[in-house]
Amino acid sequence: MGTTTIACIGAGNMGFALMKGAAGSAGGGDIGFADADGEKAGAAAAALGGAVFSSNAEAAERGGFIFLAVKPQALAKVLEEIAPIMQKRQESDTGPVIVSMAAGWSITKIQAAIAKKIPIVRLMPNTPALISKGMIAYAASPELSGEKAAELETLLRGAGVVDRIDESYLDAVTGLSGSGPAFAYVFIEALADGGVRAGIPRDRAIRYAAQTVLGSAAMILETGRHPDELKDMVCSPGGTTIAGITALEAGAFRGTVIQAVEAAWRRSTELG
Repeated sequence: MGTTTIACIGAGNMGFALMKGAAGSAGGGDIGFADADGEKAGAAAAALGGAVFSSNAEAAERGGFIFLAVKPQALAKVLEEIAPIMQKRQESDTGPVIVSMAAGWSITKIQAAIAKKIPIVRLMPNTPALISKGMIAYAASPELSGEKAAELETLLRGAGVVDRIDESYLDAVTGLSGSGPAFAYVFIEALADGGVRAGIPRDRAIRYAAQTVLGSAAMILETGRHPDELKDMVCSPGGTTIAGITALEAGAFRGTVIQAVEAAWRRSTELG
């Protein structure tokens, strides 16, 4: 492998999902992984035709884009390992871009731990990136050039929809789209359970529930209509759907979902 353009420290689900997407435009041969679990890094690299780094330090030396795909609790140790290399590289023509996925860690906090002139990107993807259906929001420090931002977005689009936002929104994004797939899975499971209770076989109930949620989401995105308007299209006067909506309201469904997003948002701020 020649000069690696993309180094991923952490070979878990999210790191692999984004690298899989990036491989579509950059090529797997330009991607390398570093992980405390060497077998995991090896499996990720083999799947993409990439490389394995012997250490986080080597990844920091080789990467043009350096993705930090580690848990928030582990980020301080990783930054301590790579800080000397970042400080050395910040004045060179091969200065890297750091891309962090750690919830709660601000751009300012990351720069303080490494090198203030290094461009920092904070990223909040979600697990549907594994099938190229992710929602990927990012914020960047002023040091990120327009050229590098465009290059990064090209890499990320292979994993889903990309949106650049102000950093002040990122903790809220963590609670909404970062944690949201888990909330959606709970709803789909509950929807299927209702179908089973009504007599539908389990395998069909799960398939019907998942396709119903998929189609409903597509209706919002493709028509541009407000969810409330689309809901009213289904609710006939005195019909079955309004009876079900009444049951959801009686169970404080909306309020509970709002509280779930808020709880995840607050936890994201605590992790920082």
